[in-house]
Amino acid sequence: MNETRRILLDGSPTAVVPTGDRLVAPDGRSVPECDAVHLPPSVPTKIICVHQNYASRVREFMVTLPPAPTYFHKPTSSLLGHRGDVVRPERCKYLNYEGEVVIVIGRTCRNISPEEAGSYIAGYTIGNDFALHDFRDTDAGSMLRVKGSDTMCPVGPGLVEGWDFRDKTIRTLVNGEVRQEGNTAEMNWDMHYLVADLARTITLLPGDMVFSGTPAGSRPGEPGDVVTVEVEGLGALTNTVVAGPVPVRDDCGAQPSESEEVISTAFGGDWEFRGIRPPRRD
Repeated sequence: MNETRRILLDGSPTAVVPTGDRLVAPDGRSVPECDAVHLPPSVPTKIICVHQNYASRVREFMVTLPPAPTYFHKPTSSLLGHRGDVVRPERCKYLNYEGEVVIVIGRTCRNISPEEAGSYIAGYTIGNDFALHDFRDTDAGSMLRVKGSDTMCPVGPGLVEGWDFRDKTIRTLVNGEVRQEGNTAEMNWDMHYLVADLARTITLLPGDMVFSGTPAGSRPGEPGDVVTVEVEGLGALTNTVVAGPVPVRDDCGAQPSESEEVISTAFGGDWEFRGIRPPRRD
């Protein structure tokens, strides 16, 4: 397997290779990994995410799986790199982490079979599909504000080529405590199927990202939380939740809400039936 990363080196986006505890550019310049300013590992034209692709997530929400995948979009402006800050806007309370494996497209892809899909994939990386559920009652169906707000799409730290996605452990930790844990073996549709399905009608371009779903256990984070997504063979993506410096404007648009759907989604689909109530946030 080979890993490459994108960092800011002397002010310019630069591809580097991890070598020991340093990141080394093709011209020989290097920087300690711990000091690097990471960028997302590719520059996508689009970011597409699949709903409910882990069996544990389906059970958690007590839903019936559809016969084929359904998807939503995250705008490229939501991208964030490894160790970047995820901003929870003031007046919002329900910012959920969702650890995922991300497929990165390597060449123009259209109208292919699942068996062919592997040759169109550049590699894999880690993503955290953060969701601002305070806007769950807004933009019904598209989840534009829920999933697409600024900093809601951390990806990284690097792009790994030659990684076999089968039977790999994925975990999300908050302040060192495991909150989500699953295995790619429980995915309803594997990486190759997702790429082929999307490419039936959508041309996928080099650098495009496909988020492949999250296991059960997504819950709201708080400012100050350090959230790390670990994937076997891909490394670890770490980000910190911070409080936004200004509130969401209240002179236009839909406002943050705390409906039953908002709370149910933020704390797991069957929270009500298990007698769970969200913590007080005075």
